[in-house]
Amino acid sequence: MIRIAIIGTGGMANAHADNFKKIRGCKLVAACDVVENRAGSFAQRHGIAADAVFSDVRDLLGTVDCDAVSIVATDLAHAPLSMACIAAGKHVLCEKPLATCYGDARKMAEAARRKGVINMVNFSYRNSSAIHKAAELVRRGEIGRVIHFDASYLQSWLVANTWGDWRTNDGLLWRLSTRHGSRGTLGDIGVHILDFATYPIGEAASVCCRLKTFPKAKGNRIGKYVLDANDSAAITVEMANGALGTVHTSRWATGYANCLQLRIHGDRGAIRIDLDKSYTQLEICRGKDVNTNTWKPLNCGKTPSIYQRFIQSIRTGRNDQPDFARGAEVQQILDACFASDAKCAAVKL
Repeated sequence: MIRIAIIGTGGMANAHADNFKKIRGCKLVAACDVVENRAGSFAQRHGIAADAVFSDVRDLLGTVDCDAVSIVATDLAHAPLSMACIAAGKHVLCEKPLATCYGDARKMAEAARRKGVINMVNFSYRNSSAIHKAAELVRRGEIGRVIHFDASYLQSWLVANTWGDWRTNDGLLWRLSTRHGSRGTLGDIGVHILDFATYPIGEAASVCCRLKTFPKAKGNRIGKYVLDANDSAAITVEMANGALGTVHTSRWATGYANCLQLRIHGDRGAIRIDLDKSYTQLEICRGKDVNTNTWKPLNCGKTPSIYQRFIQSIRTGRNDQPDFARGAEVQQILDACFASDAKCAAVKL
């Protein structure tokens, strides 16, 4: 039996809990949140004992016998919580972004390696078998040398009420405020598309980024929330292998609830993925089809979820991807994007 504690019990924590409960041999044994009443409600919902509810992670680690933790707290808390859990010898699945700066992310990866604990970051779109197949096809040279790519992650919740009214929803409002730990659209969902885009292609060499925050309320403030985090990001990325690409993301993308797309163009073929259409199928143009610009579907099968891979890693002792080292790589790209926007110039990694 692998015993898991959930740290941070907001909305996304329910997805973590529900997924772990589906895995045979897993048991949720504790819940922790700085808002203790929220942790209590979460524990009741997921069958966690009332005496295993905490508001301080130190109390949890000193009281509960658990094997692993799932950290679903705000971005600012990822590094200190992870470091405390690693020091206690716990395996850690941490929400993205891994940290708020590359220095912290690198320290987290190094600490986990030294301690020998399983460590993974929740880049949840790795749950798509299509992105794994794309990476395999690129590695095998099926589309030749990668020349160009473009990727996007688009949401519309600043325009539409698909996810509720952000003006009255603390779970959305904090994502618009740097004072509440948000790094904006770039840090929240840009981190996903940067991982998604670069995973099949390889290492990034430089970025040129432009960030924009648009007026959303009187004085750009609602209650305690100052709405100063970025809303949209447009990034040009040059890869170490010479490929050039664009990555863009926004919460003002009318008509798109939650849309990830990626197109990779090589000198002998191309791949495209649209997760709105399928998580398990991509389209490919190669061979004779290149001359007629014909795309054909390719079924990619299934892939274990990140929760399943985390548990399997604990059981086998072999750390699956994406690990903290990968989380640190993506954090380095994020940091370079913020630096590029501040300097109005390209930044090398």
